[in-house]
Formats: sequence, C-alpha cells, structure tokens
Amino acid sequence: MDVDEHEAAAAPEAAAAVSRVAACVEYRGSAYRGWQRQQSGVASVQEAVEKALSRVADHPVQVFCAGRTDAGVHASCQIIHFDSDAVRTPRNWIHGANANLPADISLSWVQPMGMGFHARFSAVARRYRYVIYNDPIRPAHLAHEVTWNYRPLDLGSMRQAARALLGTHDFTSYRAVGCQAKSAIKTIHHLELLEYGRFIVLDIRANAFLHHMVRNIAGVLMQIGCGERPIAWAEQVLAARDRAQGGLTAPAFGLYLVDVTYPEQFALPERYLGPHFLSALPNVTD
Repeated sequence: MDVDEHEAAAAPEAAAAVSRVAACVEYRGSAYRGWQRQQSGVASVQEAVEKALSRVADHPVQVFCAGRTDAGVHASCQIIHFDSDAVRTPRNWIHGANANLPADISLSWVQPMGMGFHARFSAVARRYRYVIYNDPIRPAHLAHEVTWNYRPLDLGSMRQAARALLGTHDFTSYRAVGCQAKSAIKTIHHLELLEYGRFIVLDIRANAFLHHMVRNIAGVLMQIGCGERPIAWAEQVLAARDRAQGGLTAPAFGLYLVDVTYPEQFALPERYLGPHFLSALPNVTD
C-alpha cells in the first residue's frame, strides 16, 4: 500500500475519533427546575442544551457542567463539556445550538479541548452574584431576575458582617439541611457588596459552594442590613454550625453563576461578568 492509499484508509478512522468540546452557556433559569436533567415532562436547562447539541452533532450528546444550579437560578457563565465524533467548527456548534435553543438559553463561546479537561472536576473556583433591588416599590421589570427587598438596607453593616465569612470555615449553618456535600468546609476568596443605584450586588467567589450557601448568606446579610439582627450575627451563625440558627433562605431569582476559574493551562476564553443588565455599570464589572 502506497502513502496515498494508507492515508485514504486512515481517513474514516480519523474522522470518527472522539474529541472533547468546552462551551459557555448563559440562561435565565425562571422557567426551569434547575440545571440538572429531570424526569420526563419537567423542564431543565441540561435537557434543552443536550437536545440542541445533539441535533448539531447528529448523535446523542451528554453534557457535564461546572456547577448544578437550582430551580429559578440563572447563569451568565455556566461552563460545560461534551464529547463528540462529529466534525464541527466552534462557529458551527454555537450557531447550530443557538438556533435550536429556546430564547432564554444561549451558548456564548465554544472551544475544542483535550480529553484531560472536565467542566466540574478541573474547576478551582466558582463565582456567583446575588442581585438585590432595594426600593419600597415592587419592580415590574426584571421581576424574576432580581430579589426585591422593600426595606432600606444599610450597606455598611452588611459589608462589615460579610468580613467574618471570608477565608476557610465550616459553613454548616449556611447550607441546606438536605445538602449532600461530604464536607461543609469551604474557602471564600472574595466577598463584596457593590451598589449601583437601587441595585445591591453580593459578589462572592469560593473554591466550591454548598447547596443554598449563597442564598443563605444573602438572607443573613439582608436581615442585618435592614436592622433585624446585629452585625455580629453573621459570625455567630457561622460559629453555631447549625442550620437552624441561620436566617431565611433568600429567593432563587436574584442568583447568577457568573464565572468559573480553571488552571491557566486550559486557556478558556474570557467574557465580561454578568448578568447582562449589570455588565455596563462601572461599579460591578471587575
């Protein structure tokens, strides 16, 4: 067999080789029972994304995500990966998937990856933003994309209370009773409260998060901000290691997964932090 014949024989085998693809998904979670695929007839973001990608690939596609979000929670940067033997360009994947996705879900970038990349297990940190609309009047716009708090919030008190949560702690008091994580010990690298007009944005980055952890932190800080509890209460709740000592779980509507951090070797594309309606505001773009 000469060189040309050998290459021709190898071509079908090369075309069938499975490759790994990473992508960034943004979605409005209001209409879904969370990210994870559910029983038949229950809408989930994962199911919608898998159906769209399967049509582009012309074979069933299973996707894996960086972090499973709950019912009603949004994302401006959910990282996924999937494997496929289909030969498609990033442009093919993006435009093909978006043409088959509902209007509240969109792929923002796609990048071929080595098989050593895993959307969940390769991640070293995740970042969320919890958006509070602080005004006496209930907003008609963004009703399911922000959390409305009608009571005036003291941002200074909330910022002071939040400092106690920075670093490595046992966050048992700040996780859901049914949380299945093996350990409640997590490290919060960054926790700030930003203000722009009537929006208050809780911006938090940690190595990993427990079930309802951000929403429970938001609930405690809002109770402190409106004067129902003293500043020291956030630290007292943390020290108790008892969920019953914590406050109310804040609604899902205001929560966004906005970034996932990976080792530099993976060189994933960077995109501005969301959500979109905050992305152009000078105090919330870092």
